[in-house]
Amino acid sequence: MTIRLDIPHREVVELQHAVFDINGTLAVDGVAASGVADRLHRLAEHLSIHLLTAATHGNVTQLERDLGFPLRIIIRGEEKMRYVQQLGPAGVIAFGNGANDVGMLRLAAIGIVVVTAEGIAARAVQTADVIARSPADALDLLLKPQRLIATLRG
Repeated sequence: MTIRLDIPHREVVELQHAVFDINGTLAVDGVAASGVADRLHRLAEHLSIHLLTAATHGNVTQLERDLGFPLRIIIRGEEKMRYVQQLGPAGVIAFGNGANDVGMLRLAAIGIVVVTAEGIAARAVQTADVIARSPADALDLLLKPQRLIATLRG
């Protein structure tokens, strides 16, 4: 399973993994954003899905039910960065919004910051390759990869 991005004036990117922070990225106040679960399941036909959370709101079990994927509890940014390192950064697209997402956003082949009501850490914005205006828009960048290619072309 891969998504191949042939980005003009850049190298070809072959993605195998999508790594997501949950709270503030795909969920707000611990509740999954509308349309996220369906999009994740469609995306899982093309990429391996990895959902990481610090469990800020304490509702991991409910989010797992709502999203239909297991969540991995990872508290610190260094842990998220090591997780991406173990997957092989060249094949990873990472999504986040917080200061603890900066390392994984920088390390991944493509880093996307997602705008939600929980805000965005300034360092995450500075590190990201793309800023998406909502969780649905962020996922649609992969479900409609021409959008991502158009944004990243050199």
